[in-house]
Parts: sequence; C-alpha cells; structure tokens
Amino acid sequence: MASHVLLLATKDTIAYTRRDDRLAIASGTDLLDGVPADQLAADVTVEDVTAEPSWDMSPATMLALARRVRSAVLDDGFDGVVVTHGTDTLEETAFLADLLAGPAASRGGIVFTGAMRRLDELSADGPRNLAASIAAAADPRLRQAGAVVCVNDELHAARWVTKVDATGVAAFSSAPFPPLGRVVAGRVETLGTAPPRPPAPQGEPESDVALIKTYPGIDAALLTAAVDAGARGVVLEGTGMANVPVSLFTAISELTEWGIPVVVASRCRTRDVALEDMRSGTYGLAAGVGAIGARGLAAAKARIALMVALGTGSAEGVRAWFDGL
Repeated sequence: MASHVLLLATKDTIAYTRRDDRLAIASGTDLLDGVPADQLAADVTVEDVTAEPSWDMSPATMLALARRVRSAVLDDGFDGVVVTHGTDTLEETAFLADLLAGPAASRGGIVFTGAMRRLDELSADGPRNLAASIAAAADPRLRQAGAVVCVNDELHAARWVTKVDATGVAAFSSAPFPPLGRVVAGRVETLGTAPPRPPAPQGEPESDVALIKTYPGIDAALLTAAVDAGARGVVLEGTGMANVPVSLFTAISELTEWGIPVVVASRCRTRDVALEDMRSGTYGLAAGVGAIGARGLAAAKARIALMVALGTGSAEGVRAWFDGL
C-alpha cells in the first residue's frame, strides 16, 4: 500500500512565478502538478496554509505549522508530512516542529523544503526539492530522525542545519556535522546519525523571546528594555565559547532573579555542553551570574528552544529543560 503524505504549502519562493510582469503564487496543488507522476513516491494530500513571507513569519504562524505537523501524524495518521517554506527562516520553523513533534517523530517523516529559484527561472530547484521531500517523508529510514530539511537532494537535521548562501541552490549546510542522508532515485540513503531527541515539550510555548547580538561596548540597558517591552526570556549571541561582555553581568543576574531566563549562545560553533562546563579561565563566566548555555545551538535556534522551554512555567524548569537538550 502506498504511503500517504500531507503537503502543507506556505508559498514563498518555491511557489513564485512572474505572469504579465506581476508576481503570481502557485497553490500546493499547482506545485504538486509540477512533479511528474512517476516521480511521486507517495499519495499526497494538499493543504494550503496562509502564512507571511519567510523573512517576516510570525511566531504564531511557526507554532501553528509545528502543531499541524504533529497532529497530521498523530491524529490524522499520515505516514509523513512535507512543509514548503521560504528559505530565510526555514531552519527555525523546522527546529520548532522538531521540538514539538514528540511521538510523531517516530511515527512519520517530517520534512521541510523550499527553493532558491522561482518556478519560472531557468533550472528551478523547487520541483526537484519537492519530489525528493515527498520521497523522504514516505521513507521508513527517516523515522526517529525528527524534523529534517531536504534541499538539493540532501537531508539535514533541523537542529544542525543553517542557511549559508543566499544565492545558490546549495544554500544549506550542517557543518561541522554531516548531512543525515540524501535522496537518490526516490529513496533515502543514510549518511550520518541523527542528533538525540530533545526533551518532551511541557505546556504552551512562549512566543515573546528577545534575541540580542552582543558586541564590545554594548549597553546593558538593551536587556532590560527588551524585558520592559514584554520579553519573557532573552537569548544573547556572544562570541567564542559563549562569552559576553562583563558589562552585562549585573543585568543578567537581575533578570535571572526576576525569573526571566537568559540563554547565552555564540556566533561560533561551540560544544554541546552546559555553560558552567565551559568555565575555564575566561570561558563561560556568564554561568556564574545565572545564564543558561545554549547547548551548542546557533542563537536563532536557541531562541526557538527558549520559546519551548518557557512552557515549563518556571526558571528552574527552563534550566532543567536545557540540561536535557
């Protein structure tokens, strides 16, 4: 019996084309019609999703997509789900879906894809990416991998993948980790081991989390201003081994005392360890004033993780959740 896959189409570049000098948007059914029937590895049901462009996508839309992915597998019995998404924030929505998937990750394939070229451009990459994604979502080899991003025939773990090129079709990388696999002739070939599954989500995620890039001379007032504006948590993008300027330490300590978690990530790749485990010489000093380490996550993904962790309802719960990430 053929696998049954749900296609959630959010438009963006994969669905864009020019007609009479105006931008036209293909529906999910139109996208599916662009894939030759003999290249479809599953029966596909299409749902068009109203969504902002990827570069302007709201947390509410991201959460709605993640919840629909989960319910499609657990409640509706689909063997897999494919989400077409703009590439700018594709990695964030995919990671959110991964964190909220729960048991859906072991029951069906969860695949996000997009395109770097419009449908009417020469050698458009969207139709091939879509065909490969449907094949991946239907393939049992993808069970337990959690959410993945499928582009350019490669499969990347949502936790590791990053958009590294805004112009070419080989736009995504998991470096220094390898891709989880690739799609060849409609089947998944595994290349690497998936990251461990994240802790189970608890409660409802918070959508208001601030992300602040630190720099020499940064004013600590930026942190308190974000909280005054309504942020329930703050992610700081530091340098090196999750270092942030000492001028922020008092503000971090105060926010922690107020029950506002502060997570420190890095603009570099770091080890997947707790921040306090980095404390050696001048590394990881923010742990001493209450900051939580991002466990090697890039800052944008640390923000997604903190949104989910805040569902635990307490600062202690957030810390424990990150310890298990």
